Amino acid sequence: MTSQTRTLSQWRADATAAFGRLRINPLPGSADQPFEAVVNMVSAGDVILYDLQTPPHTVERLPEQSTTVDETYGKLSLQLKGSCVVEQDGRTCTLNPGDLAFYVSQRPYKLTYVEPQHTLVVHFPQRFVHMVPGDVANVTATRIAGDSGLGRVAVPLFEQLAMNFEVLDGPHAGSLVRSALDMVVTVLAAELQGRATPESGELFRQATSYIQDNLDDADLRPGTIASALFVSLRHLHTHFAANGFTVAGFIRNLRLQGIRRELADPRYAKDTIQAIGQRHGIPEASQVSRIFRAEYGESPSAYRTRVLNKG
Repeated sequence: MTSQTRTLSQWRADATAAFGRLRINPLPGSADQPFEAVVNMVSAGDVILYDLQTPPHTVERLPEQSTTVDETYGKLSLQLKGSCVVEQDGRTCTLNPGDLAFYVSQRPYKLTYVEPQHTLVVHFPQRFVHMVPGDVANVTATRIAGDSGLGRVAVPLFEQLAMNFEVLDGPHAGSLVRSALDMVVTVLAAELQGRATPESGELFRQATSYIQDNLDDADLRPGTIASALFVSLRHLHTHFAANGFTVAGFIRNLRLQGIRRELADPRYAKDTIQAIGQRHGIPEASQVSRIFRAEYGESPSAYRTRVLNKG
């Protein structure tokens, strides 16, 4: 864990290095006051958590600053003190202490902190949120309240992370943070139930849900999915293509993500590569090694050693 006190120019540089090009400015009327941000940061696998205490200011990603890189990121902001206005995809929500919101890095957004505030920001690859692009755009800048609905379960998990920031290091922390993220994905999925649109891709959601439920089946194929959902194979491929995926590629990516997650989890440190692969529908250790190295540039055993020895 690292902790730093940053001036405005230093915070601008740090934030841009961490999140891409941003416009950060003090609020009108507060520019004559010294700007001092206290930043604590800890890395938990592919997830980075930032504990931020700042004066009033705004953070904007403008359209011309939006990212076009292949890897895009999601962010969760948990308000601990003060308030924040989150704007993205035509929606605006206000976060007060105990509220949480999700937004994405590659499209324009704006955060307005109207008073001195304290926030936990969780930065993670957007692929961790298994939603089609249209569904993601339907849940950004949506307030998840800690005192109602499923938020009563999800928000306290992140509040505990914020209160125990100093111990969030090493491989165990990565598993804990991913579990908390999975809970938020469940909350966001519940939000979508009341916002369904034809563009939301009901068939795509049914198919991806079926894939996740049957990922351990080595015989999982586009044809078996189409049969299970009573649609033609061409219809299935068309819906996946409309959302930027192939069926086989989607299955492969989910399997690799699951294998990578278990390799980094101390609970599975004694499991063989073959055993982990079998749980994700790839029964041969040689096949796991081949596709893992092709995707991530190192062997499964080298990745496991590097990550587990980090703590």
